[in-house]
Formats: sequence, structure tokens, C-alpha cells
Amino acid sequence: MMPSPTSNSLARHRPGRLRRSWLTALLLAASLLAPWQARTAFAIPPATLTGHPAPPFTRSTLDHHPIALANYRGKVILLNFWATWCGPCLTEIPQFSAWQRQYPKLQVLGISMDDDPAPVLQSLARLHPGYPIAMGDPQLAHLYGGVYGLPVTFLIDKRGIVRYRHRGAAPIPQLQSELTQLLAQ
Repeated sequence: MMPSPTSNSLARHRPGRLRRSWLTALLLAASLLAPWQARTAFAIPPATLTGHPAPPFTRSTLDHHPIALANYRGKVILLNFWATWCGPCLTEIPQFSAWQRQYPKLQVLGISMDDDPAPVLQSLARLHPGYPIAMGDPQLAHLYGGVYGLPVTFLIDKRGIVRYRHRGAAPIPQLQSELTQLLAQ
């Protein structure tokens, strides 16, 4: 018995259709992941962030002034990720404020990881930090190797290189020692 011409043509064309379907699905998946890849282009794993340039960012402070990390080149930067619901974060702020006043070549930058600016504004009215505070987001946290648990503090040297990373409340004497060492360079 001979196969019909119709069944032969279907058998010949199915592998090509299947390949095209897989290729289409692969291209669709790649196009959906492309925006995510673009947002994470500067992300560096936390273990290797130290010794590398600090990922650039630009934000607006809660009082609507622009801050860009690049604008502070030439100063030592203490970059602190914090939140109003984090007890250790709130205890660090007065010390960071004192250092901001004490060291002219230091710039403290606070990044609040709160979801809503309202409690941040209330805390700032009470604490008067004296340094810029901006709202953070998952993309900024990702650029800095993921901010899992707060506070997370980075010390960035005058050339923009991350020198120290502290997860959790850093011992103030150790942090001040690292800070004065960077300021002396």
C-alpha cells in the first residue's frame, strides 16, 4: 500500500515547523529578558564589589534635589542603605551626621529602602541628619550586590572605588578607623 501524497508532504514539513516554533519561542524569551539584562549591566556580586568602581546612580532627594554619585568624586563617600523600621539603622544616623559635620572631605549619602516616603520624612524631621537622603529601589540595591538585610554601608574612596562594605550595624570604632584611613589618602 502506498502512502498518500498528503501524508508524505505533512511528514516532510513537520520537522521544519517544529524547528521554527522552537526558534520563535527562544527569540521571544530572549526579547523578554533583554530589558532585565540592561538594568543589571552594572551589577557586581557583593563579594567582588570591594576594589571596584562604585556603580553609578542618580536620584532625587526627598526635598527634590538631584544627587549623582559621580558629583562627589574627590570626596570619601559613606553610602548607607537603611529604613525607618530598622532599629540599628536609626542608631547609626546620629553618628553619620556627626561625621558629616566633622570631616569636610566626607559626603554621607542615605538611601532609604522604605516602600513609602511618608515615614522617611517623619523620621528625618525628628533626626535632622544633615546629609542627602534619597529613596532606593530594588534596581539600585541590585547594583550594589543586593541589599539583603539592613543596614548596609559602603565606604567609597575619593576616586570612586568601593573600599569597604558592612552588612548590618558596623562597629562604630572600626567604621571610623576605615573612614579616617580613606580621608588621609
